[in-house]
Amino acid sequence: MRAVSMVFIFLVIIFFSLGCGKESKSQLYKDELPHLLIKKLTDVMVVDIFTPPVASRIYANCALAMYEAGRFDDSSYPSIAINLQGFDSMPKPSKEKEIDFSVAAIQAFCETAKKITFSATEMKAYQDSMIGIYGQDLSEETLMNSIAFGQQVADVVAKRLSTDNYKETRGFDRFDVKTEDKKRWIPTLPDYADALEPHWYKMKPFTLQAPDEVKADSYPEYNEDSTSVYYKELKEVYDISKNLTDKQIDIAIFWDDNPFVSNHKGHVMFQDKKMTPGGHWMAITAKACRDHHASFTKSLKAYAYTSIGLYDAFLSCWHEKYRSLRIRPQTAIQRLIEQQWTSYIQTPPFPEHTSGHSTISASAAEMLTHLFGDGHAYTDSSELEYNLPIRSFKSFRDAASEASISRVYGGIHYRSGCDNGNKMGIKVATLAISRIEKN
Repeated sequence: MRAVSMVFIFLVIIFFSLGCGKESKSQLYKDELPHLLIKKLTDVMVVDIFTPPVASRIYANCALAMYEAGRFDDSSYPSIAINLQGFDSMPKPSKEKEIDFSVAAIQAFCETAKKITFSATEMKAYQDSMIGIYGQDLSEETLMNSIAFGQQVADVVAKRLSTDNYKETRGFDRFDVKTEDKKRWIPTLPDYADALEPHWYKMKPFTLQAPDEVKADSYPEYNEDSTSVYYKELKEVYDISKNLTDKQIDIAIFWDDNPFVSNHKGHVMFQDKKMTPGGHWMAITAKACRDHHASFTKSLKAYAYTSIGLYDAFLSCWHEKYRSLRIRPQTAIQRLIEQQWTSYIQTPPFPEHTSGHSTISASAAEMLTHLFGDGHAYTDSSELEYNLPIRSFKSFRDAASEASISRVYGGIHYRSGCDNGNKMGIKVATLAISRIEKN
């Protein structure tokens, strides 16, 4: 009930805050819809606790469904799915039927979300409320036409979801931990959790020909010699951790984006929940759209592009992680420098190279730069609801660079893992854009 009432309150504010004509009010009313839907999805995923790679799948498929159902509101927006792997042809609306594409977008988005989140009942209630709001002035025939068209789009997305290898990866063998190889990743404190999503790179890409199409640059190999390049890189992480400035701490915490932080107080364990790295970039997308007064269809496109960039970047990154199996700084520092040392932010349960946040942030930033231009300065307040401060950036790329170095400040990545991830993300996005727009 709270989520539904907040939507009503927000829309009432829109109507009463405008001193303009009915047409302008109606347009702003529609332009806000994509942001409301994405925010609801983020809130659901925070509660459901999806891992960052899985969250990227949810965002990409829901955003794509929303785009393909709503894009006909502006005839200049072509299908995106036509240039992606594994999709049947998307339906086109009948010229003989009147369709409201905002309602169609709600239907396609929510039907997709219900299939790939745990909160289907909550999403159904939200879907009904939103269709009630956006469809209240439509004739019964137009409303039914709109819902039916949105459902047709959702059905095409659902078919692709059934063949993207997600169900199969749930049943593959668990990761085999081998402690005899010193350079190989092993689980870390505090929970010594199993390797997260070791088979994620086996998922079907959207734009990449294969998960390993974009390859990461090389990195310094593990070497215990204090004069080696590796040891010096490791020592940099350690030295920074011992002399963290307030600014570095703020940056590390702001970009942590760990959806499930495990806290231990004696014999008591509790968890903090927040949005994933992908969720953070979807929030940045909302900010970019609002700053540019993006139309309904432009916002649909922005979410589709950003989420596709996130998804394929995760696939590329995860392939590299489980190819290289690079040891985390926490393990090496405890072995070689200080036995009781721990990273400032919690070390996640998967190999180091490349940094996931560096990779996906660079990809998302390139997508947004492509759509809104370089040099877009903005203020990011999306972390306020998680009791984190506001930060300002000169551009999307500036934000991605800060997200990347935050992992060094947090003690969970080497500089090479971050730099190489940043380069990989840019390459993934560049390829994705070229293939999405090839026709």
